[in-house]
Formats: sequence, structure tokens, C-alpha cells
Amino acid sequence: MPPPKRSLATLSRVTAIAAVITQGGIAVTGSVVRVTDSGLGCPTWPQCFPGSLVPQPHPEIAAVHQWIEFGNRLLVGLVGVAALACLVVALLVRPRRRRLILLAATMPLGVVAQAVLGGITVLTGLAWWTVSVHFLVSMVLVWLAMLLVAAFAEGDTPPRWHLPGPLRGLLRTATTVLGALLIAGTLVTSAGPHAGNAATPRLTAGVPAMAQLHADLLVGFLGLLAGLGFALGAVGVPGHVWRRYAVLVCVVLAQGTLGVVQYLTGVPEVLVSLHVLGAASVVVAMAALWSSCRVRDSLSTVAVGSARPLASAGTP
Repeated sequence: MPPPKRSLATLSRVTAIAAVITQGGIAVTGSVVRVTDSGLGCPTWPQCFPGSLVPQPHPEIAAVHQWIEFGNRLLVGLVGVAALACLVVALLVRPRRRRLILLAATMPLGVVAQAVLGGITVLTGLAWWTVSVHFLVSMVLVWLAMLLVAAFAEGDTPPRWHLPGPLRGLLRTATTVLGALLIAGTLVTSAGPHAGNAATPRLTAGVPAMAQLHADLLVGFLGLLAGLGFALGAVGVPGHVWRRYAVLVCVVLAQGTLGVVQYLTGVPEVLVSLHVLGAASVVVAMAALWSSCRVRDSLSTVAVGSARPLASAGTP
């Protein structure tokens, strides 16, 4: 017997939020592995050492580095449980919803992909590009998890936007620039001092050049957000859109300030992990704004003719 609708709605929201937290959290714990030089604490994969899944006494690898890396691997199991729970709950929803199931399926598939990428990262000796891809995939999964949070509370009809076409283009442009900003951030990290292991080669472009690129993209992103704010005021969007926009601006400003402090103070370890947390928070806030800018009715609502086009929706 399927669970009552109210219980299922609560369960779906809890599992989707858990996916957001765990997908973002594993990126933060991964940064802890990196800044503590524990990236090769377990030098093989999927085992920690040849013939052993768990840390072993080793004359060249400190136990603390082994357990930090091994602990991060264990957390992948927690991420996997949350991801699988999302898919199970999506399959319990009646009637079956194709878009919801596909979104939920990206969670466990993403965990599998991340496990493979993690193995490649270890086997390549923490090559900087593998670490970058590993982080960026986490950010994509955070975005998809936020869309899943919204999907559990909405229908599957085509979206009706609170924004006219040109404003939707501005929102898409800002999202694209955010993606470029995240990529540039990984390049700064790749050129920086925290490789995860002292012997890992770094990106030869240099920190100043990569930091300048990152800063330029941040200025561009802030400019787009400012323009978006004026445009939202001009079209008169609902209050919940304004609230999510305000949260996004605050999170981006805090993240930018943290990045400046981080650069000026020589990239201290604790600020690296906080900056990764900030990056995940920006992705969460941007995805929340994106979801708030459109409405998806349920098919049953459309069937009884209760759906009304939004005055400011523009073309569907």
C-alpha cells in the first residue's frame, strides 16, 4: 500500500533536501581532504591499500591522512543512500511522473559517476584536471537536486514563466556565467598550493592570472544580477521571487568577500573549505531563483480547467 499523500509529500521534500545537503557536503569534505594533504592517504582505489579496503599502518603515509581520505570515501555511502531514497520516493508518487523520475534518477547515477571520477583522481595521482571535474560534477548534482526539490512540489506541464522572454534570456545568461565562474574557480585551485598531496603537479598558468579571470567573471556575474534585479522590478514579479533573488545576491557578495580575504591572506586551509561551501550555496541560491521564476501545473489541475496563464508569463 502506498503511503498517504501528505506523508509522501513530507518524505519527498526531506529526501530531496537531504540530496542537496549531501551532494554539496561531499564537495566540502573533499576540500578538507585536499587542504590536509590527505588526497593520497588511500593510494589505491577502490581499496585503500592493495589487499585492504581500510587504512593500514604504513611507514610513508601518516595514519591521520589515511583516515581523512578513507572517511571521505565512507561519506559517499551516505550520499548514495540519500540519492537512492530520492529515486524510491519518486517511484512511489502516483500517478507516475516521467520528469520527476528522470530527475530523481540523476542522483544515484551521479553518485556512481562521482565514485568513478574519484577513482580516476586517485589513480592519476590527483591530476589537477580530475579534481576540477570532480568538483564541477558535484555542483551540477547540487543544481539537479534543487530542481528535484521543486519538482516534488509541482506538476509536469510545460513551465509558465513569471518572466517575459528577454528576461528569461538574462536569467539563462547569468546562469551560464555562473558556470564559467565555477570553472574559473577550479583553475585558481588547480594553480594554488592545496593539491591534496605535496608531490602533485599544479596548473602552470599561475595563481595571479587565474585569480584575475575568476575576479573578472565575478564582476560580470554581479553586473548581470544587478540588471536582473532592475528587470524583476520592472515586470512586477511575485514576492517569493524577490526573496530568492535577495538571498542569491547576499550569498554571492559573501562568497566574493570570502574569496578576496582568501587571496589576500595566502589561501589558508579553513577558508578554502568555506569557499567550497560558499560555491555550493551560490548554486543552491541560483537554482532556487530559477525554480521560483516559473510554475508547472499538475496534469489534473489542467484537466479541470483551473490553470490560468500568468499575466507576466510571456510566451510559454
